[in-house]
Amino acid sequence: MHDIEVIEDPAAAASALDPMRSRLLAELAEPGSAATLAARVGLARQKVNYHLRALEAHGLVELAEERKRGGITERVLRATAASYVISPAALAEAAVDPDQAADRFSARYLIALAGRLVREIGGLARRADAAGRRLPTLSIDTEIGFRSAEERAAFADDLTTAVLELAARYHHDDGRLHRLVVAAHPKPEETP
Repeated sequence: MHDIEVIEDPAAAASALDPMRSRLLAELAEPGSAATLAARVGLARQKVNYHLRALEAHGLVELAEERKRGGITERVLRATAASYVISPAALAEAAVDPDQAADRFSARYLIALAGRLVREIGGLARRADAAGRRLPTLSIDTEIGFRSAEERAAFADDLTTAVLELAARYHHDDGRLHRLVVAAHPKPEETP
C-alpha cells in the first residue's frame, strides 16, 4: 500500500468521489471483506460487493487474500493507498494550466501551479515505482510570521535573490532539468 496515490483516470476519479465508495476506501486502510465492511457501513453485503468491484476495476482496491470458508471463498481487499489525490489530468482539456494565468501573483495562479505539481509528480512517481526506482525530490515546508506587508515584500525580494543566485550557481545547460516552485500563502485558521 502506498501512502498517497494520484488518480489521473477520470472514471477512477468519479468512482473515488462517490460518497459510499470514498467511505469504503477509507475503511479499507485495513483489509476487509464485503461482509465485514457491510456491517461497518450499514449496507447489504451485495451492495458493498457492487461498490468494491467498481473500485477494484479502477485499481483503487486490490486483493489482499482469499479465505476458504465451507464451499465459498471470501475475498479480502485493501485500498491501494492510505490516501488519494485527484490529478488535474483527470479533467483532460478542462484541467488547470498555469501558463494560461494572466496574473502570476494571484491565488488562482498558485492553485494552477499546485495542480501542475500534482499532475507532474503523480506521473513521475508512478513511472519511478514501476521501474523500482526512487524519485529524487526536494520539499521545504515551514511557517513564517510577518509583522507587516512591507516585511513580507522584503522577505520575498531576499528569497528571490537567494533562489536566483543558487539557480545560477548550480544550473548546467547539459543537466537534467528540475522544476522549482516556491510558494507562500496565509495559513488557514485551524478549525476544531
